[in-house]
Amino acid sequence: MTKASSSLQDLRRGIYVKAKAEPSWRFWGLYVHVCKMETLREAYALARKNNGAPGIDGVTFEVIETQGVESFLEQIQGELIERTYVPLRARRQEIPKDGGKVRVLSIPAIRDRVVQGALKLILEPIFEADFQPGSYGYRPKRAAQEAVHRVATAIVQKKTRIIDLDLRAYFDTVRHHLLLDKVARRVNDDAVMRLLKLMLTSSGKQGVPQGGVISPLLSNIYLTEVDRMLERAKGVTRSGKYTYVEYARFADDLVVLIDAHPRHAWLLGAVSRRLREEFAKLQVEVNDEKSRTVDLDCGESFGFLGFDFRRRRSAKRKVWRAHYTPKLKKRTALLRKLKEVFRRYRSQPVGRVVQLINPVLRGWVNYFAIGHSTECFSFIKDWVEKKVRRHLMRSRKRRGFGWKRWSKRWLYDELKLFNSYRIRRGPATKAAPA
Repeated sequence: MTKASSSLQDLRRGIYVKAKAEPSWRFWGLYVHVCKMETLREAYALARKNNGAPGIDGVTFEVIETQGVESFLEQIQGELIERTYVPLRARRQEIPKDGGKVRVLSIPAIRDRVVQGALKLILEPIFEADFQPGSYGYRPKRAAQEAVHRVATAIVQKKTRIIDLDLRAYFDTVRHHLLLDKVARRVNDDAVMRLLKLMLTSSGKQGVPQGGVISPLLSNIYLTEVDRMLERAKGVTRSGKYTYVEYARFADDLVVLIDAHPRHAWLLGAVSRRLREEFAKLQVEVNDEKSRTVDLDCGESFGFLGFDFRRRRSAKRKVWRAHYTPKLKKRTALLRKLKEVFRRYRSQPVGRVVQLINPVLRGWVNYFAIGHSTECFSFIKDWVEKKVRRHLMRSRKRRGFGWKRWSKRWLYDELKLFNSYRIRRGPATKAAPA
């Protein structure tokens, strides 16, 4: 979980152990810990680390630190203790998505980020004890790459019938009363529930705002019953050590994998029906236009967390393996972003351009540096190198790529162009025989 001071860590660890040992226990006396300066300081430190733009009040971290962080936190603490704290309306910002669509981010004021962070620090260990193994999104010590590996392992184990579900505007449609009921099953503290309700209603009548500090935790709490249903499906259909259902969920991105043997074909329909029943209880709408079932044995593919998944037979050993590569639209989006940097800074020195594109490349490559991304990485590396060479030649009012003028070694050793295109090998998975 989130690293904090020793006493706060001990508190969080104690809460987690209690929650894990007693799944029906309802915690009380939590609000006093939310209000402690130690918790607020840790919440501020986490918000500062993430940085981010100011909220609707225009107050920045620099302004807060000029006037004094302690006095800023003491004011928040006073409002919390006196129960006069009221969140400000979040600032809305549109972020472009693939396909010309936009995602609306809600940017809370820094004071509200601190309060949300403090509440999250206290509530998180309770619900971490309840979350299921197949849930990966926005959880401490869990990463999207682990979810990708879980899916790849299931494919190797011949779970090749896929239920690929898309939820329509999930974050915008979370029902507050259902979410509060779920939290109340574990929290018996009126002050905490009142604070949480204030946070939710400040952003509208329903939904959890994307961009809120506590929103990822709340979105996972809302879908935990779906995960539990899938865990039960795994349990009741297993035979000894063999399971015939697997799943992985990252926030609202969910895939379920069913064993390929004909005697398990009924599971595809049964699990699909149960999923829709669970989502109906939550009043979450399944997007039928984007949801589908896929059979990898028939050469079909599906997408999950930016990767395209297929099933291929290895050339040497003739065994079936999961083959997953970055989706074409993810590569296209990266190249478009890099191209915009080259265009905007066309007249700038090449060193400045390299400083700007290196972090973009590093972040993208680090995410996709698993599976079978080598061919994609080679394409990107070659594309970037050519763009840098063209930039250098334009600065000299010449055409071409300057192959003889600048060696590869000079680009990477002297210019410090990003060059870490290595694939990380995950835990070994036993391949299925042909």
